[in-house]
Amino acid sequence: MADRYVTKHPNGWAVKAAGAQRASSVHSTQRSAEQAAKQTVRNLGGGEVRIQGRDGRWRDSDTVAPGNDPMPPRDKKH
Repeated sequence: MADRYVTKHPNGWAVKAAGAQRASSVHSTQRSAEQAAKQTVRNLGGGEVRIQGRDGRWRDSDTVAPGNDPMPPRDKKH
């Protein structure tokens, strides 16, 4: 599992690995950070992407399947 977290950053929104001190990448919008996190998780074989809101509380979590999964989950959130 390759979980990633989208968190508030002084320069926008950061994508971080679980337990990491530094961000993998920093984005100007939360949407672009979320898309980057999902692509990274997909490329690494699937896992969870957790998204932090502006208030610092976790607002969403998405399970991402592997990029070549022949039987993707039925989760319809985007």
